[in-house]
Amino acid sequence: MKVMLRKVTKTPLDFEVNSEKITFKGYLEYHQGKLVLLKAKLNGQLEKSCDVCAEDFILSVDEEVSFFISDGIYEDDHTIDLDVVESFNGDVDMEELLDSEIELIKSDYHMCDSCKNK
Repeated sequence: MKVMLRKVTKTPLDFEVNSEKITFKGYLEYHQGKLVLLKAKLNGQLEKSCDVCAEDFILSVDEEVSFFISDGIYEDDHTIDLDVVESFNGDVDMEELLDSEIELIKSDYHMCDSCKNK
């Protein structure tokens, strides 16, 4: 699902993207200048290897994410407290954003229940 950034207005544009067992659901809203605000929730489950024992386990995901998407290069003016993702072709691929968020979650340190209880 691709969204053209110039068509995002102050009226929230709802979206929902699914990947395997994860749902990425939220909205896009024009903020200012070239910035579009994304607010969403990630829900579902991921298969992950424990960072202690290396056994595979199911990681429950229930996270809220917020960041800005810039239509072009973002000039940092130090007034934005959220991360900024730059788009250079005027649109944003929601599946690509979901994949990036999944990879960020997987890159965090996670332990299986057995290792947590040791």
